[in-house]
Amino acid sequence: MTATTTTIKDAIINRRSIRKLKKNENITKERMNEVLKTALHAPTSFNMQSGRVVVVMDNEHEKFWDIVKETLRSRVPEENFAATIERLQGFRDGVGTILFFENQETIEKMQEKAPSYKEQFPYWSHQGNAMLQYAIWMTLSAEGIGASLQHYNPIIDEAVKKTWDIPGEWSLIAQMPFGEPNEQPGEKTFLSFDDVVKFY
Repeated sequence: MTATTTTIKDAIINRRSIRKLKKNENITKERMNEVLKTALHAPTSFNMQSGRVVVVMDNEHEKFWDIVKETLRSRVPEENFAATIERLQGFRDGVGTILFFENQETIEKMQEKAPSYKEQFPYWSHQGNAMLQYAIWMTLSAEGIGASLQHYNPIIDEAVKKTWDIPGEWSLIAQMPFGEPNEQPGEKTFLSFDDVVKFY
């Protein structure tokens, strides 16, 4: 796999959920560093930058998905667990996982600095995190790296924080496994443009 050159329009259109991944030695920590440095230009309200990212790769990545599997074992009905394991294996077979957090301490400081917007900062922080997730996802897609967005929080939060010594004020928002694509995504359907977009 080599880095590809694409337009932002192509990156937006071609970004898809890839749930079956495989290893690729060209997806290195150094390459992921460049992806993240680019994506951190995503905007945040008041430039508060409350998003935090933890990247687990190789053995640590596999350990993460083992934690998810064991956490789900007691929550998923036995007759459905084989399908759950198969789904999780598609993520575990990848190179790494990006864990997205929000730093609650940052949000609280912003609420103190701008009390008239106090109620809005938690919403704005999630919006900022979503833009960060999207920026990373588009950048990965432009690089030919497959990814999807998963939400096994909050049931895994305690184990994740303990395993990787995550600060207590960081709250887990989402997880993005990545690697070389090992499937072709199906067709994506869309609502009618006119039902979604209005011009006046």
